[in-house]
Amino acid sequence: MDTHLSSPLETVLRSIQPGTLKSNIPRIELHVDQGQESENACQYRAMACFILQGSKRVSFGDKVLRYEAGHYLVSALDLPLMGQVYSDAKQRPYVALTLVLDPVLLNELIQSMPVSSDGESSEFGLSTAPMNRELEDVLGRALVLMGRPQDVPILAPLLERELLYRLLSGPHGKLLRQIASAKGPLPKVRKAIGWIGQNFDRSFKVEDVGVACGMSRASLNRSFREITGLSPLQYQKQLRLLEARRLLIGGEHNVSGAAFAVGYESSSQFSRDYLRHFEATPSEDLRRTVHANSGV
Repeated sequence: MDTHLSSPLETVLRSIQPGTLKSNIPRIELHVDQGQESENACQYRAMACFILQGSKRVSFGDKVLRYEAGHYLVSALDLPLMGQVYSDAKQRPYVALTLVLDPVLLNELIQSMPVSSDGESSEFGLSTAPMNRELEDVLGRALVLMGRPQDVPILAPLLERELLYRLLSGPHGKLLRQIASAKGPLPKVRKAIGWIGQNFDRSFKVEDVGVACGMSRASLNRSFREITGLSPLQYQKQLRLLEARRLLIGGEHNVSGAAFAVGYESSSQFSRDYLRHFEATPSEDLRRTVHANSGV
C-alpha cells in the first residue's frame, strides 16, 4: 500500500531523481535508487534510516524487516545485513535519508530532557516505527537545506538536534538512550561487536570476546543474542561471508582466495556456509550479481 507523506515533504520529493542530489550535511546521507533485482550486502552503523519513497527489506540472521515510505528504522549497532530496495507503486525511485547517530550529541539532549523511566533492559538492535508529522517536517527541511549550501554551517547543527529530539521523543526513545548510555548490556555488546569486527578473520573463543568487553561467557551469549539475534560466533561467520562476497564481486579473489582471506581453513566449508547464507554457491551468486549489475 502506498503511504502518503505530508504535503511539504511530498513537494520536495517530486524534484528528486536518482543520483541528482547529494547531502552536504554532516552525518546525513541521501540515497536514491530505481530499485534492485536482488539483495545486496550492506553494513548498518548506529543510525536512523527514513524511507521517504519506495520501500526496503533487510534481513539479519533469521529476522526480516520490511519498511516503507512514512516509516523509519533505528539501528543501535554495526550490523552486517542483506538489503534490497524497491521503487514505489507508481514506479518512482526509492528515496531514503539516513542519519548517523552521534552518541555525544544524543547524551547532551538526553541530559536536557525529562528523566525517562524506560529502565535498562536490552532491546533488539533493529527496530522500525511510523513517522509522525513533526518528524516528516524536519526531514522535509533537511532535503531543502541540501540545496542551500550557504545555510548548512548555521542550520545543519540545529536541524540535527531537532531530528534527534523527535527520535528521542518517539517510540525509539528507549533504544536511543541505550546507545548514549554507559549502563546496561548494549554498550558492552557494542564493544564486543567492535572487537569481533577487528578479529573476524582469525579463530577465537567466546571467552576471548567476553574478556575484551568485560562480560562472562553466559552473559555475553545471552545479551548478544537478545540484541542482535545471533551468537557472537554466528555474527563472526556473517562478517566473514559478507566480506568474502565483497572480495568476490570486486574481483579481488577467486573462491578459494576469498575463503582463506576471511579466515576459513576449508574452501569446501566456506562454499557450504555461503550456499546456506546466500542461497547460491559463490560462483552462482557472482554470475547473478554481474548479470543484475549489467542491466541485461
